[in-house]
Formats: sequence, structure tokens, C-alpha cells
Amino acid sequence: MNGEESQKYTEEVGKMSFEESISQLEKLVEKLEAGGTDLDESLEIYERAVILRNHCKSVLDDGQRRIKKILETSGGITETDFE
Repeated sequence: MNGEESQKYTEEVGKMSFEESISQLEKLVEKLEAGGTDLDESLEIYERAVILRNHCKSVLDDGQRRIKKILETSGGITETDFE
């Protein structure tokens, strides 16, 4: 995947919901696990999987920030570590 294709895919993934991203990520993992792909295709699948993983992490991080903000503003509750 060249830089332009990668940017376009990143933009597409950015519009996906968390559930759509996870579903696509699972499909890519299944394809890699099934084997039968050449090196170039495997690398492209891996690159797409990393983009999806980063999007999922971003969505989860945003959700965690929102929860912390809600907790902090609801009656003086202090920040809670979710790890």
C-alpha cells in the first residue's frame, strides 16, 4: 500500500464505528491465519490491520476520557483508573 492508499484507507477507517473496525480487523486476522497469501499481500493486510487497531485504540481512549470527565463533574468524584 503506497502513502496515498494508506491515507485514503486511514480516512475510511476514521469514519467507521468501533464495531465495524473490530469486525474488519477480525476478518484481516482470519485471512492472515488462513495462510496462502504472498508476502506483499500479507504486508498490505498487516498495514490495514495496524490502521484499524489504531482507530479502535483511539475510540477506546476517547471513551475513557469521556468517562473520566463525567466522573469528575458528577458530585466531585475523583478520577478513576480503568486499567
